[in-house]
Amino acid sequence: MVIKGNAKEFEGTTVEEAIQKAMAELKVPKEKMDVKVVCEEKKGLFGMRGAKLAKIKVVLKK
Repeated sequence: MVIKGNAKEFEGTTVEEAIQKAMAELKVPKEKMDVKVVCEEKKGLFGMRGAKLAKIKVVLKK
């Protein structure tokens, strides 16, 4: 997680995993977050997961 202003960034092997990490850490449901996908995961050699992690930016809704 990286904090920038009132937004926080999370990484995961997939976008969905990054969202799950954000929900767990912030203790809020997905509906209470604005999620922006910074970059999606990139597959590794022979389709292996995790060559490059997915990254999202989360801001809590008011």
